Amino acid sequence: MVFQSYALYPHMTVYDNMAFGMRIAKESKEEIDRRVRAAADILQLTKYLDRLPKALSGGQRQRVAIGRAICRDPKVFLFDEPLSNLDAALRVATRIEIAKLSESMPDTTMIYVTHDQVEAMTLADRIVVLSGGHIEQVGPPLELYERPANLFVAQFIGSPAMNVIPAKITTAGQQTTVILTGGKSVTLDIATPASEEGKTASFGIRPEDLQIATDDNFLFEGTVAIVEALGEVTLLYIEGLVDGQPIIAKLPGILDIKRGQKIRFTGDRVKLHLFNAEGRSYRN
Repeated sequence: MVFQSYALYPHMTVYDNMAFGMRIAKESKEEIDRRVRAAADILQLTKYLDRLPKALSGGQRQRVAIGRAICRDPKVFLFDEPLSNLDAALRVATRIEIAKLSESMPDTTMIYVTHDQVEAMTLADRIVVLSGGHIEQVGPPLELYERPANLFVAQFIGSPAMNVIPAKITTAGQQTTVILTGGKSVTLDIATPASEEGKTASFGIRPEDLQIATDDNFLFEGTVAIVEALGEVTLLYIEGLVDGQPIIAKLPGILDIKRGQKIRFTGDRVKLHLFNAEGRSYRN
């Protein structure tokens, strides 16, 4: 198990910290040395084996904690938020190290607990999304991104979170027509039972799936409240659709858009989502 806290013995060297569990298990000195040096080589810690933890960076200490687990030659690794104590740059570097470790040990199962969706999306083969002690959805990362089972998963996976606009179903069937807050009617290529006609729903679209509309064929319009120019993308926070909650558009590049400007948005119909009153997706 690898914890959020490194839990290293401060008076022991890196070598001794990594070897401690095997000494308790009464492994031979030769076997201990072989495993410690093999783990150190995988994690690029060989030149630090004689150092005390206080002489290491946070990322190096976490790698020692991972190395201590590798030395036991486990069938299952349990990672409990191992990167939470690291700063942003170290988190990225250590995440890459864990990804490489996973590839180098294909027969070993790794169960990784995290609140960071980037870690989940980049490291996982399968994600289990938990909320309130219940499993909301299980599947490969991109399946959860493209086909969220409910509103919780839809807004948890993706950054910024999926935009959700209250809606009412006016026509059900192979295609579904809804009226969004603000009165705009939208037809989606999503099938709904006839019994859903007239019911409230939630219309969803991800910020990165929005585009600025150049004609009258648009999903909604609103007023720009905040512009965040990040260089590679521009984030627009749009007011006027949902009380107390802006709609976010994530558009590529640098845009000449000012606060207070009214803009119409459209999006790819394949990437639209619709959820029922209980928050379950109509796509599933």
